[in-house]
Amino acid sequence: MTAAQILLPPKLVPVFTGEAMYRGSHGGRGSAKTRSFATMAAVHGLRCAREGKDGVVVCGREFMNSLADSSFEEVKGAINSTPFLAEAYEVGETYIRTKCRRINFAFIGLRHNLDSVKSKARIRLAWVDEAEPVSDVAWTKLDATVREEGAEVWVTWNPERKKSATHLRWRADPPPHSKIVELNWRDNPFFPATLNQKRLNDLEKRPDQYDWIWEGGFRMAVEGAYYAKAMAQAKAEGRIMFVPRDPLLQTRAYFDIGGTGARADAVAIWIVQFSGQKINVLDYYEAQGQPLSVHIDWMRSRGYGNAWVILPHDGAHGDKVFATSYESAIREAGFDVLVIPNQGAGAAAARIETGRRLFPRIFFNAETTESGRDALGWYHEKKSNDERNIGLGPEHDWSSHAADGFGLMCIHYDQPAGAPPPRERYGRRSSSGGGSWQSV
Repeated sequence: MTAAQILLPPKLVPVFTGEAMYRGSHGGRGSAKTRSFATMAAVHGLRCAREGKDGVVVCGREFMNSLADSSFEEVKGAINSTPFLAEAYEVGETYIRTKCRRINFAFIGLRHNLDSVKSKARIRLAWVDEAEPVSDVAWTKLDATVREEGAEVWVTWNPERKKSATHLRWRADPPPHSKIVELNWRDNPFFPATLNQKRLNDLEKRPDQYDWIWEGGFRMAVEGAYYAKAMAQAKAEGRIMFVPRDPLLQTRAYFDIGGTGARADAVAIWIVQFSGQKINVLDYYEAQGQPLSVHIDWMRSRGYGNAWVILPHDGAHGDKVFATSYESAIREAGFDVLVIPNQGAGAAAARIETGRRLFPRIFFNAETTESGRDALGWYHEKKSNDERNIGLGPEHDWSSHAADGFGLMCIHYDQPAGAPPPRERYGRRSSSGGGSWQSV
């Protein structure tokens, strides 16, 4: 019998050679990773069937409202374009199965149908495509469900965030018995000339997106993000660099307030010094669900025990868990505190526009502000889900907290109502505690 041949990018050959519990690939567009894994999923199913094993090949994505959102067409195309697979499979409008009926393919959305995986008897393979947004909870449940002897978990994704559960689990610290490689357009010997023209066009016209789209880099900016161009310009002009702390200048800590519950928003803190016309951003911190004492300890451990703390208007409101305000608690910890008044309707837009205007004078300390800069590059407008594509204001997601704290800093630099006037910038609170300021 003549051995069947399968065309794969050379970098994927070791991934599918030999035994492994986990196989995967990450990278940019045009790498052929999805079609390659679709082909090999069909091969895996056929191998199981020929070994007399019954079961299911599960193909999952984070979101799937219909087969159109799934990997169905990829697997169908892979089977139909490979003669020995086409002879072994039945492919209908809504199903894919081996002709011997031992192996069936199941297509699911992990976000809403993960529990249904448990009902899939004898999972022989679980392949998750477009896996970047999959949560750690979903990965844990899925991995525990794939427990048949010899069963495997496969994962393919385009990286976006260094802190994503997919990156942390499969790339930063992959489990034992894993074979996972990076695969990009240059690793694809079948990379078409038409796609190369699109690549070159992105390189010329969308340089801030190119590395993520084509080279498998992390997504540092969303297309249309509020600060994407400003961040790219800061990088090009060398304003992301080593920025030392000036001991003669006042250090300021700009907060965006979260909470203390497990589902609370994150607390974000920007550490900043104003030096003439320059805004030096020294440090960035973010934590979720932690008590205020943890944030204060971080500030002190980094040498910011004398920082002037600036809070948004809700800093004067009581915490939902401890019924005390951030303002009073931080003042009791020994810090001078200023609460910026509510800027009213249009506050978010004002923060964004002020941030854009001030960005050319902002310098970031490269080593300690990376996660904050990542959030600024991501912060973007939410759009309506219809043909009108109407802007609905800033998207409230993981980047919002850093962006709101950054915007507070920009607003305060412009001295809004409620902030001390420029000549009293280095004042201290009067002992009366009534919020007035004294020059020193």
